[in-house]
Amino acid sequence: MGMVRGVPRTVRLLALGAFLNAVVSFTFVYLFVYLVGPRGLTVTQAGVISGVGGVGLVAGNFTGGWFGDRLGHRRALLTGACVSGAALVVLPALPVAALYAVLPVAQYAAGVVRAANAALVAVSVPEGGSRRQSFALFRFAANGGFAIGPPLGALVATRFSYDWLFVADGVGTLLFAVYAARILPARGSAHSAPAHDPDAPGLWRELRARPAVLVLLAAIVLVDLVYRQQYSTLPVFLADHGHSTQLYGWLLAINGGLILCLELPAAHALRRRAPLGLVGVGLLLVGLAYAVLIPGAGVLFAATMMLSLTLGEILYKTPATAYVADQAPGHAQGRFQSLYAGASISGQVLAPPLGAALYAAAPALLWPLCALVAAGAGIAVLAARRLPVPGERARVAGKGPHAETGSPERAPAG
Repeated sequence: MGMVRGVPRTVRLLALGAFLNAVVSFTFVYLFVYLVGPRGLTVTQAGVISGVGGVGLVAGNFTGGWFGDRLGHRRALLTGACVSGAALVVLPALPVAALYAVLPVAQYAAGVVRAANAALVAVSVPEGGSRRQSFALFRFAANGGFAIGPPLGALVATRFSYDWLFVADGVGTLLFAVYAARILPARGSAHSAPAHDPDAPGLWRELRARPAVLVLLAAIVLVDLVYRQQYSTLPVFLADHGHSTQLYGWLLAINGGLILCLELPAAHALRRRAPLGLVGVGLLLVGLAYAVLIPGAGVLFAATMMLSLTLGEILYKTPATAYVADQAPGHAQGRFQSLYAGASISGQVLAPPLGAALYAAAPALLWPLCALVAAGAGIAVLAARRLPVPGERARVAGKGPHAETGSPERAPAG
């Protein structure tokens, strides 16, 4: 298929593993229901446990790349998958008190796996290769698995028990570790070799040399806070305006269906377009999506909102991930991917409490503020195209080869 031509075999195999693992990654979709149901906890207790688990997930995303750079991305992936899988398998047998410690550990390890996967995709593609298509294929596989997982999880929970959800998720994660160990070379490759160089510049120095990356990371944190309102305040907003849960389910189906149908073709069609330009437009579309809700909550408004949000997601997520990979120096690829992975999931912890607090205090302000925040993030990314990057002067003057960081707007070939 032309859309994945040039995507390395290792990335295709990793994408297959991500799909299979995502199919059984339904535990945390039903975690809250499990805690207040079979476990008999109060809503407050369940909220605290779910919250600390979410903090663990974000922390794992932000720090997982450090392990990859120091120990090798393959080792980080395998260790994280083994720890997460083992914790999930034993979780149903643990007392409630132990959940406060074990769930954050399992989620932290899952975050490390996510960061390691991103770094493995980045180092598997040769410099100047088809990174956008590679990340798009990986996202396509993971999203496809998540589309199957929740309904399958509901079937397991109703036919058997919620305990089996955790066992199936844990066993699936351990099998993913075995699969990854088979497809990733154990030695002699960028997957297994540590990239740590004690004489190399530190992370902060590398980031300061790439101000556009810093702007992008800050913009992603802000827009993720806005983007994830679709999972917290949006269903409450729709219910408050007389809509059933069925409408919300259809909106999510629109989002998932369009992502699966359009993201991979879009990555291929736009592969030569400047990445920061695409990201900036994508963030503006996210802002436009929430601005659509300002006049009202009718079905047409809601559907238009989800269409704009989805198109924005398609435009910004894959190019942003690939851009960070292109800008990263070799010794810090894992940490750069980890920073992006953490930024791209930060809204999972921040969006529900902040959005809910604003909606409770001043519901009319929520959507205008969301639109302004996302629009501001998009404008900042578009402006960041003018910022300097390492090697640009030498490249323009013809004093050196195209560096890995190159021009901030040089799209990867392929």
